[in-house]
Amino acid sequence: MALSANRIAGLLALTASILHAQNKELPPAPAAEIGFALPGLNTTSLPNGMKVTAFPHGDLPLARVTLIIRTGAIDEGPDQVWLSKLMADMMQQGTTTRSAAGLADAVAGMGGDLSITAGFDDMSISGTILGDSAAAFVRLIGDVARHPKFPESELARLIGDRQRQLAIAKTQPQQIAAERYAKLMYPDHPYGRLFPTSQALGSYTTAQITDFYSRTVGAARAHLIVVGKFDAGRVQQAIEKTFTDWAAGSPPTINVPPPHAERTLVLIDRPGAVQSTLDVGLRVADPSSADWIPLVATDALLGGSFNSRITSNIREQKGYTYSPFSTVTAHYRSASWTESADVTTSATGASLKEIFGEIDRLRTTAPSDDEVKSIQHYLDGVFVLRNSMPAGLTAQLEFMDIHGLDNQWFVNYIPAVNRVTPADMQSMAQKYLDPSKMSIVVAGDKKVVADQLTPYGSPVQ
Repeated sequence: MALSANRIAGLLALTASILHAQNKELPPAPAAEIGFALPGLNTTSLPNGMKVTAFPHGDLPLARVTLIIRTGAIDEGPDQVWLSKLMADMMQQGTTTRSAAGLADAVAGMGGDLSITAGFDDMSISGTILGDSAAAFVRLIGDVARHPKFPESELARLIGDRQRQLAIAKTQPQQIAAERYAKLMYPDHPYGRLFPTSQALGSYTTAQITDFYSRTVGAARAHLIVVGKFDAGRVQQAIEKTFTDWAAGSPPTINVPPPHAERTLVLIDRPGAVQSTLDVGLRVADPSSADWIPLVATDALLGGSFNSRITSNIREQKGYTYSPFSTVTAHYRSASWTESADVTTSATGASLKEIFGEIDRLRTTAPSDDEVKSIQHYLDGVFVLRNSMPAGLTAQLEFMDIHGLDNQWFVNYIPAVNRVTPADMQSMAQKYLDPSKMSIVVAGDKKVVADQLTPYGSPVQ
């Protein structure tokens, strides 16, 4: 099973922690400039505009095949939230030539799986199968993408499944806070709409799904990625036969949210809660910016790695929380930096003080060379491990596709990380991480935390 980037990061951090606890000498640090490139990695296009990346990689007899289609929440209106997710669910219920059971049997016969998911900027139809079935799986994915049946008989069941997911999410403080935080980051924009109303979700029809599909799914928005051990000639033939005559359709939707930077405090009352859920952050540079990699490194030092400053402060030193973390979340031509934590209710205000204190410390004083090198080695290791596996490499190529990054960006990633200096990190914090412009969402017991939040403004609804 492929490991996610978060799992890899956790394993790296855990290994370092164990070695330190046992007082053993750590392995020597890698060279300042290590290279990681994939010779032969190349993307081409079919005449209809569909992009293709087929890259033999690794020794395991497996292949990862993913069709990325540039649609999702970005194409939804305010009254269509999760319509793209429901479309993805319906696409897994069979094609005009295969029932859902027939589809599942075909995939099982290839020794693999099939997953169809929709996010903010894209949806993916993907699976990992035995390498000698890669060409057949390409044809199957083409059938799913081009000839979905959208059976009316399955709609009520799938809506019911989504209704249960929605009901569960609405009971979880992390999801409740995240929904409000997204609205602050991206007001009146698809990126700011995490959940539909139950009423809207229950009203969706197959006609709406079919219309959404017709408007948003086509070759001009598609990118097929094949990574692993497979017969390149057979796969190329399957790609050309399956997709060359696919209609181009409309180009990807471009809807870049306007800039947004202002201090807003939201308090969501959860009477009796023993913890407060915090989301703190603001909009920052996106992956197309030259500042992206230095910003990612700065995030790793500040809160995005197990040994980061904020984590060491409010977890290890203060004991306010168990698993705080920060991340830079990217959308097309937009991104946000967020620190999230579930903290003891009585330490809500103190936690915010320490979070902002660590941000201010980085803004005023550059970190040491050793601290920066540690973060560089961590990011280098995560990048190499993630991209050494087909699923991880596919995810990296998907990221690059969405953000319009070429293969040279991939080749330059590790050298760029290793060029980040202490002054660069301080500069990134000064340029982007201004506490006075950060939004704050707190989901906690109002009667306990309200007074603690006084230094950070007056809560709004």
